[in-house]
Amino acid sequence: MENTLTKTDFNFPGQKSVYHGKVRDVYDIKGDKLVMVATDRISAFDVVLPEGIPYKGQVLNQIAAHFLDATSDIIENWKLDVPDPMVTIGKKCEPLKIEMIVRGYIAGSAWRDYAAGAREICGITLPEGLRENQKLPHPILTPTTKADAGHDQNISHAEIVAQGIVSEDILNQVETYALALFERGTEMAARQGLILVDTKYEFGIYDGKVILIDEIHTPDSSRYFYAEGYEERLAAGEPQRQLSKEFVRQWLIENGFMGKPGQTVPEMTPEYCDSVSKRYIELYEHITGTKFCPAATEGNLAARIEANVKAAI
Repeated sequence: MENTLTKTDFNFPGQKSVYHGKVRDVYDIKGDKLVMVATDRISAFDVVLPEGIPYKGQVLNQIAAHFLDATSDIIENWKLDVPDPMVTIGKKCEPLKIEMIVRGYIAGSAWRDYAAGAREICGITLPEGLRENQKLPHPILTPTTKADAGHDQNISHAEIVAQGIVSEDILNQVETYALALFERGTEMAARQGLILVDTKYEFGIYDGKVILIDEIHTPDSSRYFYAEGYEERLAAGEPQRQLSKEFVRQWLIENGFMGKPGQTVPEMTPEYCDSVSKRYIELYEHITGTKFCPAATEGNLAARIEANVKAAI
């Protein structure tokens, strides 16, 4: 199995702090720039799995960069530079404490709630008679809080304003941007024979205005279906062919792991990790419509990244 990057401990010039997330490590440079390193860690059920996946960081970082560039005419975003295949340098913003989830189809948690009898989500009333994975009459916004600890919670437009999380003016802007981004993502996916089912966007304030931050339209933040066969599978009540990391969750479930206390992550052999890597590369090529060019992984990945970042900042 190729070399993977599962931990970083850089000390860049001007570094003020570092935040280690589940998958990405974010370095604050002089209080005005962020160096975001997409590691090869992989998480599921809010658990970071014990083995890295070759090229996963590169895949996610480059998909996000691809879509940030492709949507920069809709809204300014945080990206300044991609000095390394696994790194994005961007503007440091004040993040809004909500995530904007846009759903074009009823799937995932929204379907589970609907199947259990719920007919309202985030203040939006859903029609009767929907089937799993069915297209909604129009895309809907189902925001969630960004919890410092525990799970994010669904929240409505009215609740966001009433709780003072975001002002109504800013929230209206964010909602407009989110729907426009989803429309662009839907169009780009369709050109690749895909359906953008749902996705999440994060926004921040920079120099007094709303900009787009974090990743966008990656398989870790979005759900895609293959367009071919969608109608037939829907009519037959069959599961859709998905392009997301759902296959990893399914493997864990089949091997008795859902992140619950007392459960043990199944052994991730080099062969399994390599198979996941190939799936992520497949995701990249399907979603972007371009050939994946793996960066060299021999030698010290951390040293390569450190040199590239230092040259850029």
